Amino acid sequence: MKPRLLGILLAISLALNAFAVAGGVAAWMQWKEIESRVSERLPRRGGPFGAALAQLEPETRDRVLTSMREAALEARPDFEAARAARREAVALSQAETFDPEAVAGLLARSREAELRGRARLEAAALDLFQTLTPEDRAALSPMLSRRMKGFSDERKTQSQ
Repeated sequence: MKPRLLGILLAISLALNAFAVAGGVAAWMQWKEIESRVSERLPRRGGPFGAALAQLEPETRDRVLTSMREAALEARPDFEAARAARREAVALSQAETFDPEAVAGLLARSREAELRGRARLEAAALDLFQTLTPEDRAALSPMLSRRMKGFSDERKTQSQ
């Protein structure tokens, strides 16, 4: 091959490689931009509970998460029973013949199951609180409220 032809081919190859690299960098930058936009729209992980956990030491945080996860798994059947009873009540109330006593019984069963689940979670939280420092208890104490302060406001702003 002639040196002039080799020079032209080399220049073309370099130009194509430069375009490929520039395209890769542009795609990567776009990807990062999209990721940041998506992460801004996603709710904070754990909401107020996650914010409270962030204040704890890593070891304490892991212990709290493990304990509350175990309690949630123990309470899950109660919450599932509550949802099932409520779905049955809704279905029964939509039936052609309405039986108010049956619907009321299902709603009562739903409330009782939900209260059992809440009681399990609260008992686990109290057991956990006995092992925490006063500062850690103060950080986590909002989880004892029925709705954590700011939780419902946070949900409203996320849905808008």
